Amino acid sequence: MLTFEQKLAILDSYPQLEARKVSLGRVNYHLEQSRHDKKTVASHIHPNGNGFVYAGLLRGYETDDKGMVNIRDYSEDQLRELLDASIHSLLTYIPEAPAPSRRKKKTPAGAASLWKNADGHTLSLKFEEDLWYLYAGLHLEMAFETEGEAEEYLAEEGFARAED
Repeated sequence: MLTFEQKLAILDSYPQLEARKVSLGRVNYHLEQSRHDKKTVASHIHPNGNGFVYAGLLRGYETDDKGMVNIRDYSEDQLRELLDASIHSLLTYIPEAPAPSRRKKKTPAGAASLWKNADGHTLSLKFEEDLWYLYAGLHLEMAFETEGEAEEYLAEEGFARAED
């Protein structure tokens, strides 16, 4: 497994990619010249080794619902091959190319779940107005586009879904 620094060095070697720091020490890489709506090539490259690369326009890669591939255990050659293919796919506009699935699950407004960590702290994850909001008591902590993103963040922060 490549280290965080090694992954960043590989991504930084692509001059067409622009690094952008995000929360929790993570880094995203954007391709501003993309001929598609999608501009994020690498997402949430994390100091713990986790990270994702966009492969929504590629065949032969197992992707999540956003078209992302987890690169935690990728070698340098595998990562470079995926990055090359991803960048090429985003720079090439093919009208017949299927757009990545952005279907949202029909989640009733107000749906909520409680999450607890080992220290006993409790957070509430609620679906409101097409976004997932994370609350500590009455205070808004973060917002997420998908429930999966929210759950991934909570797991990384040591929270687990509370038993009802």
